[in-house]
Amino acid sequence: MIILSFLIITIYLLPLYVLGENAHIRVHDNLDSNLAWYKVLSQSGQMVGPIDAVVPQIINGLPRNAYGTEFSLIVWLYALFPTMVAYALSQTITRVFAFIGMYLLLKEHFIKNHHYVFITAGAALAFALTPFWPSGMLSTLGMPLALWSFLHIRNGRRSWKDLLVLTLLPFYSSIVLGFFFFLFAMGVFWVVDLVRRKANFAFFLAIIYMTMIFMLVEYRLVYSFLFDDEPNSRDEYFHARLSLWRVIRLTFKNFILGHTHVMTVHGLFILAVTLIAFFFIIRKNLWKQERAFIILLILNFVLSTWYAFWFYKGWLPLTKRFHFMDTFNFARFQFLRPLVIYVGFALGIKILWENSKSWKPLAAFFLIAQLLFLFCFNDEFVYRNKPSVKEFYSTELFEEIKSYIGMPVEDYRVASIGIHPAIAQYNGFYTLDTYNNFYPLTYKYEFRKIIEKELNKNKTIRTYFDEWGGRCYIFTAELGKHYMFKKNSHKKLKNLQLNVEPFKKLGGTYIFSAVPIENARDNQLELEKTFQTESSAWKIYLYKVM
Repeated sequence: MIILSFLIITIYLLPLYVLGENAHIRVHDNLDSNLAWYKVLSQSGQMVGPIDAVVPQIINGLPRNAYGTEFSLIVWLYALFPTMVAYALSQTITRVFAFIGMYLLLKEHFIKNHHYVFITAGAALAFALTPFWPSGMLSTLGMPLALWSFLHIRNGRRSWKDLLVLTLLPFYSSIVLGFFFFLFAMGVFWVVDLVRRKANFAFFLAIIYMTMIFMLVEYRLVYSFLFDDEPNSRDEYFHARLSLWRVIRLTFKNFILGHTHVMTVHGLFILAVTLIAFFFIIRKNLWKQERAFIILLILNFVLSTWYAFWFYKGWLPLTKRFHFMDTFNFARFQFLRPLVIYVGFALGIKILWENSKSWKPLAAFFLIAQLLFLFCFNDEFVYRNKPSVKEFYSTELFEEIKSYIGMPVEDYRVASIGIHPAIAQYNGFYTLDTYNNFYPLTYKYEFRKIIEKELNKNKTIRTYFDEWGGRCYIFTAELGKHYMFKKNSHKKLKNLQLNVEPFKKLGGTYIFSAVPIENARDNQLELEKTFQTESSAWKIYLYKVM
């Protein structure tokens, strides 16, 4: 069963290795950001730059710390290998260790009967095939492996393997994208033990040890959080806006459907198993025997509730008083849910298998159906109608543009309309626009002057920019929050109103627009040339500031 599981993981990953740049992968928070960031960082000469270093290619000097730590293995994968080789390797590392971690956790701590290997291996395989957020690495999918080690230590069965896991996981995961919340949960677990008069100091020291490793690995983040007092874009992040009714609705939506950054694909077969297993517990009075399942079910709902209530407008008085409640996203406690849901899924299958002979075939069906369902969420299926990696970054097209301009890229600045600035960044251009969650607030204000008239026309993009601003884009009222206009688009900008002087003041010379600007001259822009290639998804209208 173990060998078969690894074979299935291999088949799942095969499109990445076979298709390479012709593969279709996630765009949101992936192609439009992280993959370009890794390339920019690796070519910046600041991979191991000092705390106060900047990356000059982005916004005239993006703080180096915005790109995270150089001690993360994923950064070096992209520095050493071509983009899609690094991406495929990262996917492989994450899914293999997700399977190993969940399998060991279930086998040694939750379902110890060796006759249930098809449940432990099947649930672990399903967990490993979830469409996780690629740059999250093992931030959520490494939690079962960490919990396996922590439970060993808590139970007094310590070994070098547990220490190795706690030492190495921080080098391929992120504390803010998962493990802060996991370690907090482990701390609560330890406090519960302490209240029960079980002062397990080895468990406590293990939590402290892993936390300290993370602090060392993420030293740039620690420095920025504790010592960098320059206002940044996250200082204007605003989240407390939902009414109570919308919060309740979001609670159930999240409980059933999950979240894009921690997709668990549990709303059909896993949810059915959960409800049926819960029915068996009620019917046969199995509360004590299935205590772990009940606790996980309650925790699952509590995490969804917490996620939704983080956006409740009732938080507003506290967020005004305690600024860190805006700058740190506490809604991410829900990142514990993949672990909770899939351990609960395995226990639910076991309950169905044990408590009714007639339900055994259906239990097996649910497990197999979930695996097949997850295969349908393979990127190659989900994003088949989106541009491939090659079509998205369009290196051939942008080399033509670079050659036409004929100047060293560091001598001029560009911005994009209708396409993500990550595309220009990936191709080596120095951009005034960007997608980053952490950049100087002073720059946001300077950039806002360029698009001020457009923001005033459209409340949606105004709120999006002013109350978050992670996408420091040239937004337009006519295009709204859309930035992927392909070469077959018939969209045109008819009434663009940019403030060109602030653009020039920042060094702006060219605009790469994916759509024609009919009133270009009103904005002191002149169409230089149109670029299009067969291998590109875009048609670029190159405008120069007059």
